[in-house]
Amino acid sequence: MKTLTKEMQNSITPEGALELLKDGNKRFMNNLKANRNLLQQANETSDGQHPFAIVLSCIDSRTSAELIFDQGLGDIFSVRIAGNIINEDILGSMEFACKVAGSKIIAVLGHSGCGAVKGACDHVEMGNLTALLSKIRPAVDDEKSVIENRTSQNSEFVDKVTLLNVKRTMKSIMQRSTILKEMVDKNEIMLVGGIHELSTGEVTFYTDLT
Repeated sequence: MKTLTKEMQNSITPEGALELLKDGNKRFMNNLKANRNLLQQANETSDGQHPFAIVLSCIDSRTSAELIFDQGLGDIFSVRIAGNIINEDILGSMEFACKVAGSKIIAVLGHSGCGAVKGACDHVEMGNLTALLSKIRPAVDDEKSVIENRTSQNSEFVDKVTLLNVKRTMKSIMQRSTILKEMVDKNEIMLVGGIHELSTGEVTFYTDLT
């Protein structure tokens, strides 16, 4: 697998970027890896980088974007924060990745059994975690279909809140960044959501915000 150059990055469409993520995830699920020389990539990217994607995912140790999408050095920007929430600093990082560095897709990646989502479902309060979980609570409140056992013990409820949280993050990106919204509207970049199933490694992608 060749190291991405500016020319190669320029040739990738937003739709093509999504296919690269999907293809990489299929390799991961089948325990396959693209043939790449990471030491060579480290050398070839030492003077610059041209990632085709920026992935916002959870800090969970099982959800490394580079691994589950089988990508090498210089291929993706990786932003990780508990509960894959958005804030001003992450938005600025996304704007840099897409507007300055040329990335073609933003992927917001949630995952099954997310501890941060479970904490929000259970109204956990603990130090600075309280403020972080408060950013997930609107997704908990938005979930109306589950009436009973709206806690972390109900996996169906947690799964539904997890997806709502991903979509709320996607909507926030469009609402809070005029730069990224304009790029999406012009089809210069694509914004997608995804849910990573930990037991299988499969990522299911979502492009709609509803």
